[in-house]
Amino acid sequence: MDVSGILQEHKDRFQSVQVDKLVPVDFDLGHLSSFDINLLDPGKLKAGQKTRDAYLKSISRDGAQMMINELFSLPTVVDDDSVYAQLPKPQTTLPREKPLPKEKVETRWEKFAKIKGIQTRKHSRLVFDEESGEYKPRFGYKSAKNDEQNQWAIPVADNADPYEDQYAKLRKEKKERVAKNNRRKQRNLEEAMATERGLKPQEMRKSQLQRALVMSKGSTASLGKFDTKLTGEPKIKGIKRKFEPLVGSADKEKSKNMDILNRVNKGEAKANLLNVRKAQRVLGTNKQVQAEMNSKGKKQPKRSRK
Repeated sequence: MDVSGILQEHKDRFQSVQVDKLVPVDFDLGHLSSFDINLLDPGKLKAGQKTRDAYLKSISRDGAQMMINELFSLPTVVDDDSVYAQLPKPQTTLPREKPLPKEKVETRWEKFAKIKGIQTRKHSRLVFDEESGEYKPRFGYKSAKNDEQNQWAIPVADNADPYEDQYAKLRKEKKERVAKNNRRKQRNLEEAMATERGLKPQEMRKSQLQRALVMSKGSTASLGKFDTKLTGEPKIKGIKRKFEPLVGSADKEKSKNMDILNRVNKGEAKANLLNVRKAQRVLGTNKQVQAEMNSKGKKQPKRSRK
């Protein structure tokens, strides 16, 4: 039986894996990308939609086939699951939308674990709760540890107060643990901020304390002048206000009043002495009060003349 015709028909259904281009195609296998600079046929692009789509589909197919051929030429690594190709380093520099993330500052626990050689092990998020017979979160809301409040009996030490509410004690201890963790988290954030600025955490904490001290001193009427001085307290630099004496020289007061009169005569009153915005605001308020009095049918209050 001659099956050559059947084999040839089956072979014609598939295209060859060998693709020839007039201009060689550049590949950047590190980014899994290719750059084809060959010109497109303008006649096929301007033809009907079916012809144009078939032409673009064939070009895309050739590009994908060439990429697959290059990937199969790379060295491979055999793993338990499958065979993986080792990609080379990228050659094309791509622009980034955002800057590179900064290196995260290590916390105190991470530094201690690094010195002692403690390696963190990844635990599953859910644990099996034997009492309820369900899987619950290891930490957080509705976790297995939160069920300690639902215990029907709590063991009490021999030296404990027999009249103490053990459930209230558990709630209090839990609140203290949460508050302690929050304080540690805030401390780690402050130390990371100080490290980013190139400062020591102790110096930054000292400057914050001094700033808070200065602000508290400024809350008093005397700006902290009569408060008790602390050891190492920084000097508070502020603006000292000057007040004219109530009883002074008559000649000085006369010259001051004559100066105001001369400025009014020269036409400088509108520019320097008269607050136009305040006058407009007062005038608008008076008109509003007058309109409200007229709408209610009441008499306007008498104004005193000075």
